Amino acid sequence: MSQFFQIHPDNPQLRLIKQAAQIIDNGGIVALPTDSCYALVCHLDDKDAVTRLRKIRNVDEKHHLTLLCRDLSEIAQYAKVDNRQYRLLKAATPGPYTFILEATREVPRRLSHPSRKTIGLRVPENNITHALLEELKQPLLGTTLILPDEAEPLTDPELIRERLEKLIDLVIDGGACSLVPTTVIDMTADSPELVRQGRGDVALFGL
Repeated sequence: MSQFFQIHPDNPQLRLIKQAAQIIDNGGIVALPTDSCYALVCHLDDKDAVTRLRKIRNVDEKHHLTLLCRDLSEIAQYAKVDNRQYRLLKAATPGPYTFILEATREVPRRLSHPSRKTIGLRVPENNITHALLEELKQPLLGTTLILPDEAEPLTDPELIRERLEKLIDLVIDGGACSLVPTTVIDMTADSPELVRQGRGDVALFGL
């Protein structure tokens, strides 16, 4: 049975943020709001939690999971970023974008794409998510909360609890989120390539 925290979207209660961080440290899966949709997140280094997360979403190892990072410097720790890429990322973060970049050795091999050695990364603009990342002092591993065989993400925390209360450990109610997921940009080629149009404006990348 999952726990349910109501956390203020503008001024997250530190007590609840600390409890949520402890749940993640203990191997829990958490549904939380972002600047796009609700996401499912877990600890970066917890193999069992990652397996559970993929099972809930019904995605295999070729599906890019995303590292939710505190800032651009943390992205650079987990992905190889050249000067051109850095300038583009700086203009677009924080915000509703997911970037596909070449993973560094800091990323566990089981988390990067098995053939391309790439990883999805983003810096969300959401106070609750940011407070949790600050408490954990490392990225979260996440994925958009879209259930198998469904086209739309879940955005109502009460409905998320109803649908997933036996599968995840915590639902954070931070209010309603957008129905639109992040814009996904592949940065591994000579110029940015649009993978998925979402909330983020692609004009920043000349697309």
